[in-house]
Amino acid sequence: MEVTVTNSRTTQFRLGFQEGISIAIGYMPIAITYGLIAKATGLTMMETLLMSVFVYAGASQYMALDMIGKHIGMVEIVFTTFIVNIRHFLMSASLNEKVEKDHPLKKAIYAFGVTDETFSVAAVKKEPITTSYMFGLTIIAYSSWVIFSGIGHAVGSSLPELFQQGMSIALYAMFIGLLVPSMKGSWKVFYLAVVSASFNCLFVMFQLLSTGWAIVISTLLSSLLIELIIYLKKKGVGYK
Repeated sequence: MEVTVTNSRTTQFRLGFQEGISIAIGYMPIAITYGLIAKATGLTMMETLLMSVFVYAGASQYMALDMIGKHIGMVEIVFTTFIVNIRHFLMSASLNEKVEKDHPLKKAIYAFGVTDETFSVAAVKKEPITTSYMFGLTIIAYSSWVIFSGIGHAVGSSLPELFQQGMSIALYAMFIGLLVPSMKGSWKVFYLAVVSASFNCLFVMFQLLSTGWAIVISTLLSSLLIELIIYLKKKGVGYK
């Protein structure tokens, strides 16, 4: 009986690992670009790897690099990263309803590996999800991100200084690449981006807030404002 259970766990882990390979491949160019920009920003190899190891959030890491490059304070960077990643609470809570009951520590470990991509793969599965499957799925994706972050930094170290400085442009190109597809699929994202950018411009232009806090407050205000408008619209306020 114990052998059967062990084999089943191994099979589930292998299945998760196999289904995560496509995610790992997709992470390769993004992680390499992150490593390149991290080197251009001034991060050491160790700092680059540690950010991928402990943060493990593509959009937030790119945002952090931009804020580090602008010499924004640590508190603002951490707070902004928290806001951007807060959706992972909902993802983990949703998966918790599908994954088998297990020790909370095991759940916490694989929950750290939940990203937009791993969540998408796990969420569409119709059959029950095992802990072993989640470990297989998240480990391959996590390993790819960390390893290729380091490779990107190593490649960046060998590039000419002028090219390294020009890599900062790739950061804004990456933000646009992340934002535009989301804007096409949802008018809500479009308005969030426009309103948030407008608030940020006002705060910075009139020097009401520092650059870091301008980003944080703009994100919060735009989110609250858009959600309020949606709520009022659903309630029919202002309509007959």
